[in-house]
Amino acid sequence: MRRLAILGSTGSIGTQALDVVRENTDLFEVYALTAGNNVDLLIRQAREFNPDAVVIGNKEKYTLLKEALADLPIKVYAGENAIAQIVEAEPIDMVLTAMVGYAGLQPTIHAIRAGKAIALANKETLVVAGELINRSAHEYKVPVLPVDSEHSAIFQCLAGEWDNRIEKIILTASGGPFRTRKITELANVTKHEALKHPNWEMGAKITIDSATMMNKGFEVIEAKWLFDLQPKQIDVVVHPQSIIHSMVQFEDGSIKAQMGLPDMKLPIQYAFSYPKRIKSNFPRLDFTQYPNLTFEPPDTHKFPQLRFAYEAMRLCGNMPCVLNAANEVVVDAFLREKIKFLQMAEIIEKTMQKISHIRKPGYEEYVATDREARKIASALIHE
Repeated sequence: MRRLAILGSTGSIGTQALDVVRENTDLFEVYALTAGNNVDLLIRQAREFNPDAVVIGNKEKYTLLKEALADLPIKVYAGENAIAQIVEAEPIDMVLTAMVGYAGLQPTIHAIRAGKAIALANKETLVVAGELINRSAHEYKVPVLPVDSEHSAIFQCLAGEWDNRIEKIILTASGGPFRTRKITELANVTKHEALKHPNWEMGAKITIDSATMMNKGFEVIEAKWLFDLQPKQIDVVVHPQSIIHSMVQFEDGSIKAQMGLPDMKLPIQYAFSYPKRIKSNFPRLDFTQYPNLTFEPPDTHKFPQLRFAYEAMRLCGNMPCVLNAANEVVVDAFLREKIKFLQMAEIIEKTMQKISHIRKPGYEEYVATDREARKIASALIHE
């Protein structure tokens, strides 16, 4: 029995993770659930899975949560610090970090220092502070298992190949909802259009990131830290069908690909059960339904966020942190219809130009960089 803490249990990844638990109650037990704001769903989840503890990030909803669970022996906490502290509980074996954005960094660091295995679905953690996370994971001998479908695919392709040199990896991208549109047509796209992803069901923030290809840029940076790669070893190819989830090319020229239907429950389950594979009832891929698998290069003129990510990765230090902070600010503004689709890239680029580059930041410098970048990006929005 593997005891789990699921951070972000009310989001897309969190709810699918609970689907996996629901189908494998003999293997997995929920010890802790956390959510940022969706107290109603958190209450329903707590009553179903009866964890030892629940945490709501929004302190204003603590009383509602506490009263709703008063008849159950569940500990109830609130606030960001409580989320970071709950992962240190002794019975927890694995922490699924499925929180959105920068908020996932602090609890991931706490979980690593407490010796918990990490199932990483919060790519921003490695984008913001990949060097710090890798150093901590090595120091505390903690495995970091990827949950993103692309990185899980690479991880699966490398199983049994750990001693063989990688020439490069190839991350696949769906291209998002605007792959076939001209750049002139993107000026006035609405948030409702941007939220209609052709293949995947995801939360609002990551869906917008997919529409701009920033999500793929974050995955490029994440891959660098997960698999100890140089930027020139990481390629991106647009694969609209989303059947091949990513590939590894070895130094002899051979390529391994991991394939399947676009369903996040499979990589979630693989991380939970690793190194074993367990039986599932997930839909199976029927190749006759996908007679054509196509590939094309990404358009970094139309989607400059991918280019920004490669630049941030090349500079390293605190620059990926700047990229992430500015992106979180502009995506929120776009979802609130305060700025246009193409303005997101403009503001991110200007923010990156205004922040001083720190080559070897510590945790406090990451925090300061995040705060400064958000301030600058917010000011640019209101110019």
